[in-house]
Amino acid sequence: QVQLVESGGGLVQAGGSLRLSCAASGLTFSSYVMHWFRQAPGKERELVASITWSGGSTAYADSVKGRFTISRDNAKNTVYLQMNSLKPEDTAVYYCAAGHIWVLTTRGVAYWGKGTLVTVSS
Repeated sequence: QVQLVESGGGLVQAGGSLRLSCAASGLTFSSYVMHWFRQAPGKERELVASITWSGGSTAYADSVKGRFTISRDNAKNTVYLQMNSLKPEDTAVYYCAAGHIWVLTTRGVAYWGKGTLVTVSS
């Protein structure tokens, strides 16, 4: 079955950096658009970043542009999220997601990971 397993979350001070990884199995990784979503307590899940099948194009939420970078390694079936200049408002559970088409909402998601918690202290 399809599995998306996130890692790399944790506690970091404001201004710090973290790198999230998502290892995929049970699917043809290069055939999927990959996303990172996040959900803060009491808030709706929101799209953070997306990357196309080959990695040639990316998209970001305005709130993370210039600070976060999404990338993928199709040989390793892994997608990454490099997060720099972290702010307390970045605190959330971060979810890896895979979709068949370039739809930048939860409706474009076929598979979800279980999430990894990122906490940014002020």
